[in-house]
Amino acid sequence: MAISIYTQDLVNYPGTVKRVSIDQSSLVTQGSEGDESFVGLFTTSAYSNNTSNTAIQDYYITDLKMGWCKSSGLVGTSFALDTGSCNLAVKLDTTVSGTSGDGYYDITLEHDDGAVILGETIANDMETKIRALADNLNVADIGFKLAYMNASVKFTGGKFWVMSGSVNKYFTGANKTAADVKAADPNDASVLLGFNLKQNSEDLKTQEIKEALVTTEVTISGVDTMTINSNIGAVQYDCLVITDGTNSDYFQATDVTDFVITFDADLLNNSYNANGAKVQLLRESDPDADPTILLNTIDSVCKHGIKTLVNQIDYSS
Repeated sequence: MAISIYTQDLVNYPGTVKRVSIDQSSLVTQGSEGDESFVGLFTTSAYSNNTSNTAIQDYYITDLKMGWCKSSGLVGTSFALDTGSCNLAVKLDTTVSGTSGDGYYDITLEHDDGAVILGETIANDMETKIRALADNLNVADIGFKLAYMNASVKFTGGKFWVMSGSVNKYFTGANKTAADVKAADPNDASVLLGFNLKQNSEDLKTQEIKEALVTTEVTISGVDTMTINSNIGAVQYDCLVITDGTNSDYFQATDVTDFVITFDADLLNNSYNANGAKVQLLRESDPDADPTILLNTIDSVCKHGIKTLVNQIDYSS
């Protein structure tokens, strides 16, 4: 049974009520080999333009991935934005045009000429400015309007999280849900806000953590090479870890040739038997441990679906 949600724009058109319905449906999606899937269905009879009676397309949620970009969280919780530090360049999903032709759109944040502003206040302003881009996208990027219209920004744990308004199956590729923030020119604020040391879902998804079996003896103060049974993509100066399930040592490769890794055995604290240990290539990871799926409850999924429709409704009449 569908649930009806009655919505209003209390700021601009208070008293004008529009209904959004939440339901569960099932359908056979493209590429599913004919298998039926249960999906979340969000519908409304309201229009996005009351003059031309433009209908709003039904919204189906089949996946929960939502691309994100977050700041480092290492620069505090309040920020002194000013005329020289107030701009950011933002890209959602796979926009290709943008302000400078690279898919990124510039936004200008509100400031008080160097007065300190709380992160939560800046996040709210950032969200407003990113959403406003939806009505000013270049022609090549119109297909990503909902990603901007439904974008969210929150400030938690000292970090700004910029989240795409689209939900999809992929964090990478042509149909990805993604977000990125980079320096704007001029009057960049990315360093001040911690986006110079950012992380984003797309970059982390492309990190491959590879490992291989060590096929030679590795001993303290022994031979400074080890042979592994497959290529893990290591290159000179990469950092790795070797473990036998009980002991572990971290080390740096001084050279890599095919399946042979050269290192400084004098720096090891343990010895390892051939075919009894593995070596793993170390790569950047997310310190928040579990950030990849931001829609992790039924409540958050429903709120996202409602927001997607509400942001398109014309409340003027």
